[in-house]
Amino acid sequence: MDKLPNSVEGRDALAHMHAYTNARVHQEVGPMIMEEGRGVHVWDNDGNKYIEAMAGLWSTALGFSEQRLIDVATAQMQKLPYYHTFTHKGHSQAADLAHKLVDIAPGPMSKAFFTNSGSEAIDTAIKLIWYRSNALGKTEKKKILTRKRGYHGVTTAGACLTILPANQASFDQVVPTIELTCPHYWREAHDGESEEDFATRLAKELDDTIEAEGPETVAAMFAEPVQGAGGVVVPPATYWGKIQAVLAKHDVLLVADEVICGFGRTGNMFGSDTYNIKPDMMTLSKQLTSSYLPGSALLINERVFEPIADESNRIGVLGHGFTGGGHPVVSAVANETIRIIEEDNLVAHAREVGAHMIAGLRQYESHPLVAEVRGVGLIAAMELVTNKETKVALEKPGQLGMIAGKQATANGFITRNIMDAMAFCPPLIISKSEVDDLVARVGKTLDATLAELEPGAVN
Repeated sequence: MDKLPNSVEGRDALAHMHAYTNARVHQEVGPMIMEEGRGVHVWDNDGNKYIEAMAGLWSTALGFSEQRLIDVATAQMQKLPYYHTFTHKGHSQAADLAHKLVDIAPGPMSKAFFTNSGSEAIDTAIKLIWYRSNALGKTEKKKILTRKRGYHGVTTAGACLTILPANQASFDQVVPTIELTCPHYWREAHDGESEEDFATRLAKELDDTIEAEGPETVAAMFAEPVQGAGGVVVPPATYWGKIQAVLAKHDVLLVADEVICGFGRTGNMFGSDTYNIKPDMMTLSKQLTSSYLPGSALLINERVFEPIADESNRIGVLGHGFTGGGHPVVSAVANETIRIIEEDNLVAHAREVGAHMIAGLRQYESHPLVAEVRGVGLIAAMELVTNKETKVALEKPGQLGMIAGKQATANGFITRNIMDAMAFCPPLIISKSEVDDLVARVGKTLDATLAELEPGAVN
C-alpha cells in the first residue's frame, strides 16, 4: 500500500485513481493486475489462473480470446479507422449495425443513436425525453421514475437514476427523480405476501406515485429487466405486465436499460423478451461488443422519434452527439459479436447452461451462510447471511460479502460482492464442465468464509 502513490513505471502505472481510491478504503487490498485472458479464464501478473465469473464487468460475452473480433477490428482499422455520423454523413458499419439492432429489438423500434458507454446512452435518453416533452408542449413533463437498487450509470445525469449509496454519496443530484421499491421479493415482500400480491402492490405504488406527482409532470420510467449491479434482482413473473399497464394509463415512457441484460444474458436475446416488455427506448452496451471495444446504443420507437424529428426540423439541427459515437471499428466489432452470438446459438446456450449453473448454486441453499439463490439465464446471485430468519449478515453491511469475495479469489474465481451477495455472470461461452468447476469452487469458498467467522457468528 505504501508504494501505491509512487507507482508510476511499467504495469504499476495501472494503479490509477480508481484502484488507489479502493485501496485507501480497504487498506489490505492492492491492485490486482491481469495480464492474459483465454476463454472464460484470466491470469494475473503472478501467473494465477481464475474463472472470470463476472465476464469482466457483466460484459465479455464471448470470453477473452475470440479471434474473429480481433480480425474484424484489424481489417476495419486498415480500411476506415475512423469516421463520424454527423452532418448527414456516416459509414456502412454503423448503418448495418443500426438496421440489425432495430430488426432484433423487442417491439417496433425505429432508430438507433450511437454512444460510447451505457452511461452516455442513459444521458442521451434523458436529454431526448426532455427534448420530446418540450416539442410536444408538455414542458412540465420532465420527472423520471427509477427504482431503489437500480443502476443506470455514473455520469452526472445517469448517476441520479442509480439508486445505490456508493454512487450517490457526496455527489450532487441534478435530475428530478422519483424512487420506487426494488422488486426483490425475498427482501421487500411483507410477511405472508405472495409474489403475485407483491407485484400488485408495487404496481399500485407506481400508480399512486404518478397520481401524487401529477401525470402531467412524469415523463418516463427507467428500469433494468433484471437489476444487475443492485444484486441481480429477478422480478416476480407478473411484475412487468402490471407495471406496463400503469405506465400506459398515464402516458409515461418506458426505458429498458438492457446494458447488462441484452444479447443473451437472460436466456433470450434481450431481457425485454424474457419478460414481454415493450419499451419505448432501450439502452445497449457491454455485450454489444463483448467489451473488446467501448460502444453503446440507444434505440427509440416512432412514438419517441416523431416529436424529436419535428422539433429538430423546426430548429434546423439536433444538437447532440459524440465524436466516437458509431465508430467504424466499434461498429464492426459489434456486428461481428452479434453474428457470433447468432451463429453459435449462444442465447439458447446461455439459457441451458444458465439453468445448470443456477441449479448447481442452489445445492448450497442448505449451507449456513446461504439465504437465497436467484437468477435467470446466465446471471445469478447468492445472498449470504449469518441469520436466515432475520435475513441479516454481519454487523457492518457488506462485510460478509467482502470476506466471501476474498475467499473466492483465493479459490480461483472472480466474483463481485454486491453488499452481502455474490454475483455470477460468466461469459456466454462457458461450458457445463466449466460451470461445474465454478460451482465446486463456490462450495469451497462458502466453507472457507464460514471458517473465517468468529465462533457463534452464525445463528
